[in-house]
Amino acid sequence: MIKPEAENGARVLIVDDDSELCAMVGEYLGKRGFSVECEGDGARGLERAQGENPALLILDVMLPGLDGLEILRRLRAGKEASARVPVVMLTAHGDEVDRIVGLELGADDYLPKPFNPRELLARIQAILRRVELEKGETDEETRPDAAKCLRAGDVEMDCGARILRCAGETIELTAMEFDLLAALLNAAGQVVTREALAQDVLGRKLLAFDRSLDMHVSKLRRKLGPSADGGERIKTVRGVGFILTAQAAP
Repeated sequence: MIKPEAENGARVLIVDDDSELCAMVGEYLGKRGFSVECEGDGARGLERAQGENPALLILDVMLPGLDGLEILRRLRAGKEASARVPVVMLTAHGDEVDRIVGLELGADDYLPKPFNPRELLARIQAILRRVELEKGETDEETRPDAAKCLRAGDVEMDCGARILRCAGETIELTAMEFDLLAALLNAAGQVVTREALAQDVLGRKLLAFDRSLDMHVSKLRRKLGPSADGGERIKTVRGVGFILTAQAAP
């Protein structure tokens, strides 16, 4: 388990042309055990992310030349290890479109500028903890539920192989989407609170005005499509959380 204040020298690459922000974040994370490097050029940032394989990438949307969304698109389209590098997107305050597109392209989380460095640290820690847990779960000898399957209606999830089938078709999900759907499948037919999902899936508390879960749920809805009767598979319970409407199979 990664300790909150000692990240074992985890390498973080910041791709942002704001030199003052890079210096501030670099100093803050550096004092907490990270090895931080910065790059201000988009094309060079992509090259470094692909060649240096950092533990995590902090990526600004607005960059000269190659913007952050295009960098993310090219990373996720690759077949090398860098295609799976965790990414935190930095977006302009109030620009929800960039956040939605970033999450659709495979970003793990986002922060609108300006942000508190402590909040960035919390997001990074949560993502790296999840990455460590996923690595540990690949060893079937230490994972007694590796062969576990979750089913609800025509949705079937193979937890060991991390494969999802919906209406007989295999659906590609990001790691975040898979974990979110697994949490809903585990409680199929019951409401799962936003707070519980934030802790289990995002690995952190949900802050006021944080739309991360809503955006991930929205992506899941689009990928799964409507249920056999044309209704929503995942319903929002206003002020509480979400519910997978199909009942769990025995």
